[in-house]
Amino acid sequence: MTEHTEKLYRVGVDIGSTTMKVAVMDAEGLLVFSAYQRHQADIRGTAADIAQRLFAALGDCSLRLVVTGSVGMGYAQRLNLGFVQEVVAAAEMVKQRYPEVSTFIDMGGEDSKMIFFEKGKVPDIRMNGSCAGGTGAFIDQTAMLFHVETKELNALAAQAENIHPIASRCGVFSKTDIQNLMSRNISRADIAASVFNAVAMQVVASLARGMDITPKVFFCGGPFAFLPELQKHFRRVLGLREEDCLLPENAQIIPASGCALLADTQSNGVVRLSEMIRIISEKSATKENFDNRLPRLFASQEDYDLWLRAENIYRVPRAELKCDAPTHFFLGVDSGSTTTKLVLLNTAGHVVYTDYRRNEGDSFRAFCQMLQTLHDSVAKPENIVIQASAVTGYGENLIKTAFNFDYGLVETMAHFSAAKQVEPKVSFVLDIGGQDMKAIFVENGSIRRMEINEACSSGCGSFIETFANMMGYPVAEFAQLSCFAPHPCDLGTRCTVFMNSKVKQAMQEGAAVDDIAAGFSYSVVKNCLFKVLKLKNIDELGKKIVVQGGTFRNHSIVRALEKMTGCSVAFSDMPELMGAYGAALYAMRMNG
Repeated sequence: MTEHTEKLYRVGVDIGSTTMKVAVMDAEGLLVFSAYQRHQADIRGTAADIAQRLFAALGDCSLRLVVTGSVGMGYAQRLNLGFVQEVVAAAEMVKQRYPEVSTFIDMGGEDSKMIFFEKGKVPDIRMNGSCAGGTGAFIDQTAMLFHVETKELNALAAQAENIHPIASRCGVFSKTDIQNLMSRNISRADIAASVFNAVAMQVVASLARGMDITPKVFFCGGPFAFLPELQKHFRRVLGLREEDCLLPENAQIIPASGCALLADTQSNGVVRLSEMIRIISEKSATKENFDNRLPRLFASQEDYDLWLRAENIYRVPRAELKCDAPTHFFLGVDSGSTTTKLVLLNTAGHVVYTDYRRNEGDSFRAFCQMLQTLHDSVAKPENIVIQASAVTGYGENLIKTAFNFDYGLVETMAHFSAAKQVEPKVSFVLDIGGQDMKAIFVENGSIRRMEINEACSSGCGSFIETFANMMGYPVAEFAQLSCFAPHPCDLGTRCTVFMNSKVKQAMQEGAAVDDIAAGFSYSVVKNCLFKVLKLKNIDELGKKIVVQGGTFRNHSIVRALEKMTGCSVAFSDMPELMGAYGAALYAMRMNG
């Protein structure tokens, strides 16, 4: 790297788990360029895009560059760039530009930080990276439940009238609390505000730990910058007035700005912007480490297509819904905590109609809507005669009582009944839903033992959904990526929150998104078998394994289970409907 006489800029780059932030200052410390962009795990592509924008703004200039952030360290090492811990960078920004600040509170996508400043003492730095409760990810999860953008959640919170208790310590428990509030018809505005309140309480409780939070209080980070209502709830929880707090301009790039201020002493010399663009574009700069990788799931598209045509995929017998004259049918319903499923069988046991929809917190209304849709789909709905009906799931008692169903049955029996249609000699049934998991061990055609897990999302569909959204991918696309990943990452068997550190490590090492996606497929299976079921021997599953639940629409998870067990795993072409299918089969059998 050579020195140049033209204008020199100081650059701070903050590469976090979800976003990349850049601050560029001139010699006088004036911010002349900034960027805040979600990287969707494509660090190199995002860096190249921002670098080109910087080139367009300032030309081919000289830079002193320092990197920070949870993902930034690995890239700083490979590119021989200066690195500073983000709390140190943020503290430097506060000391130089905001000396009146006593307490610093920063919230990122997956961590939160608090710094206490006292004259004559080293700043007291606190970080929370082990729980997603007090972070932006927690807020993002709520927005996902509401099917709105995060900024819309802020608008809702501004209209709230009441605050309700929500557990912010874990995404799984929070979803349960939020869904309960939704089922009680609590307004979305009140729920949004309650989430912001829970975040504030979590951050204060986990980071203050006996220290007084005194004015002035400095807020920074993307959630504070883009969600004004969040700061209001922090002020309320802390008993602060608006004048006691400071939310600076460009609050989302404070650590990056701190790095820019430290560039004169912490950078590894001067580099031309054009040279940096060239280095970023070189694949060797982010060469992946393929040590400790897992076997690829499918060798090629041809391999995948052959697998799809295999006999282990059960094609549920189907027929057209005909009711020109009074016709008898069997109705099965699976009323889950987040979704409701409906299956209608004719007297030959063929599926003639299905429905699957989210409850949006109201399973009763969801089922009413299903009945209305069924009614509207046929010319003569009065000819549909329900010979027998059965319901299972979270809302079993409600639906059975309200609609006078003939039978109610526990979920495990419904899923066992469906599994026997897929494989009559089934030895093990694994059902994975969005937030729970059911495992059934079968011996000589009868259930030997059952395991139900409803306290941890690490082996459930929401585990992958959370990370797919974190990386900016629809779940279906994320699943497809994983099928053909050449070098799946070994992400281990850990809960959703602690898995973040594994993902960050993989990203630091330059792992591709498809390899990370495939790693999640393996992790779902590992978590189910070893973390939840605590299997000592894989032989406990037997050789006739059947999988069910919407999670297994992701074929990479089915394939990961096959790779780990050495068995061919059977599943149907409607895995998300098997609870309702089993209920309909039960109604048919009981009316035989």
